[in-house]
Amino acid sequence: MNEINRDDMLELTRRMTPKRNCFSRIAGAYFDEEGLIDGTFNRHFLKLPQKDIDANLKLAKTVPFAQTNKNLRYYPFAKEDEKAGHTWQVLMGLKDCELKNDALLELFYEFIGEKYDSAKPYAVRILYGSYDVPIKAKDKENLWESEEVYKFIIGTFSPLLGDYEAGDPECGFLFPAFMDRSVDIHGVLVYQADAGKPHRELVEKILFMQSSK
Repeated sequence: MNEINRDDMLELTRRMTPKRNCFSRIAGAYFDEEGLIDGTFNRHFLKLPQKDIDANLKLAKTVPFAQTNKNLRYYPFAKEDEKAGHTWQVLMGLKDCELKNDALLELFYEFIGEKYDSAKPYAVRILYGSYDVPIKAKDKENLWESEEVYKFIIGTFSPLLGDYEAGDPECGFLFPAFMDRSVDIHGVLVYQADAGKPHRELVEKILFMQSSK
């Protein structure tokens, strides 16, 4: 399994603050304990109230800020996983449309509701962001010239604490993977809050399975 560079993840989290925000859109769904959708939303991120921006930045940052190669792991997609009808194509579609395709989001939510294992109501947040990756000189100082634009989505799965209030994420993902300060569309980074008792279904039944019936 490929090792995640901690510094790469910290570089991303520094763009997940109110002053240096890298996100432009957020979408999500609320599920009951049976996996039925209770409601959805899709908003321009910067049009949210400031308190909601702060709360959602905190949720999103949980994924890349996690302990690398323990709570945050790299998983590669095989060629078979990238064929038509598989989740990889849905993730690519959501990234490429910048979360502006409600029908594709609805398909993903329905698939999550069927596969995700939760004994209580939960919320799924998906954020779209982009980051101009600066070139680094040999002394590792940034030259601030963009070599590549990293466009990505972050997903978090959180228990509901009250009226549509998401708690700390129990798991999540970052797609495409950000490896060696570059885009890796053939991999995904998966976050598990409890590495000893992970939501295995996120990998085994959601991210790496056919999403179409």
